[in-house]
Amino acid sequence: MNIDELTYKINGCAMKVHNTLGNGFQEVIYQRCLAIELERAGISFAREQELTIYYEGIDVGTRRADFIVEEIVVVELKAIINLEDVHLAQAKNYVVAYDKPIGLLINFGSTSLQFKKVFNPKYNNPEILKSRKS
Repeated sequence: MNIDELTYKINGCAMKVHNTLGNGFQEVIYQRCLAIELERAGISFAREQELTIYYEGIDVGTRRADFIVEEIVVVELKAIINLEDVHLAQAKNYVVAYDKPIGLLINFGSTSLQFKKVFNPKYNNPEILKSRKS
C-alpha cells in the first residue's frame, strides 16, 4: 500500500468515527474510537508515542503524537470548532521531529470532519518511500 492509499484509509476510518459519533466529544474519545477503526482495517499503529525534542543537541522535553501509523504517517487529532494555522504548524513540527514523510491533522470537533495533509520538507529517507510503493 502506498502512502496515498494509506492516508485515504486513515481518513476513511476517521470518517466512520465522525459519522458514528458526530462532534462534541473530547479528543481522547475520538482517539480511542479511531484506534478501534484502524485495528479493524488491519492498519498497524502506535498510540501516544513519545519523542524527545532537542534544541541544538540539548534535550528540552518530550511530545506525544496521537498516532504513528505504519511507521510513516504522524496523525494528530483535534476536537475543536475549527482548525487554525497554529494546529497546522504543530502537525508539521511533529512530522519533522519524528522524521516521517507525511502527517494528517484530523479535526472531529466541527460539524463536518476536517483533515489536512502536511508534508515534511526535511524528510530524507527515500528508501522508506520506495518500499511503500507496492
